[in-house]
Amino acid sequence: MTPVRTLATAGRVLRQLAHDHRSVALMLLAPSLLVGLFAWLFSDQEGVFDQFGGPILALFPFIVMFLITSITTLRERRSGTLERLMTTPLGKGDFIAGYALAFGLMSILQALITVTFAVWVCGLTVDGEIWQLGLVAVVDALLGTALGLLASAFARTEFQAVQFMPLLVFPQIILGGLFMPRDQMPRVLEVISDWLPLSYAIDAINAVTAGADPGTSGARC
Repeated sequence: MTPVRTLATAGRVLRQLAHDHRSVALMLLAPSLLVGLFAWLFSDQEGVFDQFGGPILALFPFIVMFLITSITTLRERRSGTLERLMTTPLGKGDFIAGYALAFGLMSILQALITVTFAVWVCGLTVDGEIWQLGLVAVVDALLGTALGLLASAFARTEFQAVQFMPLLVFPQIILGGLFMPRDQMPRVLEVISDWLPLSYAIDAINAVTAGADPGTSGARC
């Protein structure tokens, strides 16, 4: 794996995305619109958005980046682009790292836009540091990107990539602490949730919005 080839691959992916206006809009704007819809839905119920708005910031970028990354990477493989690239000096490591870098940059931009919209437009109350909230959202979007790349390695069609959501995404949403504090779950489910990365993203965001230290709280919601 060489940095030049990795950067070239990332640049090619970013140029392709720049011509796919729908995918760009989905990645950058859809999470903010969903957060705004959620805030509007509970606008007459004081405190509800402040309670659930943080975890929602963890969910939407995670889900959107998972879908976009898995489907786009799989489309490259099905179209024959990957096979053609493998006939060049480009290695598999360069390919994977290039895609991870390109979608990672998009996920960072997406997370920053979503956090900015949630705080300054929707009025999400954050007792902690705003930069910490942005950092957690970025890591969460990168997590969705990584799982999307993982799903694309096993799926054969775009439909199969979407089918990985019940396996990789939905359990994390259910057991992540959004619907019930994790320490109040049945012990077996609590242990399972301890192995799910989204649980820690939700914990960290709840800690930041509550003004606690996300690094030391262990942040059980």
